[in-house]
Amino acid sequence: MILGAHVSISGGVQVAPGNGVRIGCDAIQIFAKNQTQWKAKPFTDENIHGFKEELQKSGIKVVVVHDSYLINLCASDSVKLQMSIDAFVDELERAETLGVPYVVTHPGSHLGKGEDWGIARVAESLDEIHERTAGFKVMTLLETTAGQGTNLGYTFEQIAAMRDLVKENDRVGVCADSCHMFAAGYDLKTPAGYKETWDRFGHLIGIQHLKAFHINDSKKPLGSRVDRHEHIGEGQLDLEPFRWLMNDARFNNLPGLLETPGEDDDFIRNLKLLRSLV
Repeated sequence: MILGAHVSISGGVQVAPGNGVRIGCDAIQIFAKNQTQWKAKPFTDENIHGFKEELQKSGIKVVVVHDSYLINLCASDSVKLQMSIDAFVDELERAETLGVPYVVTHPGSHLGKGEDWGIARVAESLDEIHERTAGFKVMTLLETTAGQGTNLGYTFEQIAAMRDLVKENDRVGVCADSCHMFAAGYDLKTPAGYKETWDRFGHLIGIQHLKAFHINDSKKPLGSRVDRHEHIGEGQLDLEPFRWLMNDARFNNLPGLLETPGEDDDFIRNLKLLRSLV
């Protein structure tokens, strides 16, 4: 696995590769704009050229963008839905401009409208987004979720259904979050559960559509449906599932990105621990 972490773009997106190098990343995840705002100023030439130059110098192999937390591609309110679609188009445009291959998004929350309704609405939103970004190389990655509240994407069946309904589904992949999957009820903690989980993923979605990982331990137990990240080996998953992930040949060339709590020193410690498991 190509290991790294989510890094800051404070001071401009061009600082992100250097921030990644400082903590020992081979891959990085970034926000392409302030994740708590709907709109942001366009990138300047300094941002774009600086990012590409710093990335080339850094030796970082993969960059992933995570979209704004405000975006809900199955919002029940028509105004919020259009705002979400517009904002996601902007995320894809920013990633395309930087040459970033993936934008990760939480599939969305149906807010009481029902899961089938929400799944169909996500696919419709992605169809509109794809029409507005025709010819883009960047791919959307639907993130596996813990299933809190009315959040979608906590089962492989839901993500498979979304992909199946999208017209240009070759533009849609998956980002697997270890904490979220465990909290959603996928038993990554036992050898049999680990095997069954990835067999099921392969059968329902296809391993070839898995493009990235979020590597996080879980504060909450199996099936809790609560999204709380913990440092590697210090949560309910413990260490062995991460050893299996680090040595699973199917995932050798995929980015594995930490979203564990804390500061740079914590990322450094977690990355060192993960690499020691290989």
